[in-house]
Amino acid sequence: MTDMDALASRWWLRIAVLAAIVYAVVGIAFAAFAKFSQMPAAWRLAAWLVSAATFAVHIGYEHFRLPSSPPREAWHAALAVALGAFALAVWINVHAYWTEAGHPRPLMLLGLVLFPLVTGAPAFLVALAATAVLARTGR
Repeated sequence: MTDMDALASRWWLRIAVLAAIVYAVVGIAFAAFAKFSQMPAAWRLAAWLVSAATFAVHIGYEHFRLPSSPPREAWHAALAVALGAFALAVWINVHAYWTEAGHPRPLMLLGLVLFPLVTGAPAFLVALAATAVLARTGR
């Protein structure tokens, strides 16, 4: 194992968790801003843009700093998205529990499984395409 491989094996999970935290915080914070704003659509668009930028930076970091195969880089980026979606689903359930006097809707629990699947699978495909393009252009 080369020094670069050792670095990648130590750092990829930390970077994925950091990106997941960014996704969750952006989702929660920008939703709160949208709730109290005169222009909620602008806050939602801003959340999408910040999340997209985080996704792009994560893919770029994986590709240029922690080089591995395109499928592995895509898996790492998609895992971050899925973890962020899971954290957001947890927050939604906790928030519902607090605001609905301990009576959250049972279907909200499905979000704990569906959010990561619905976001992680497309994120993997997009990241795989992006890393394949980056691999063709060289490091």
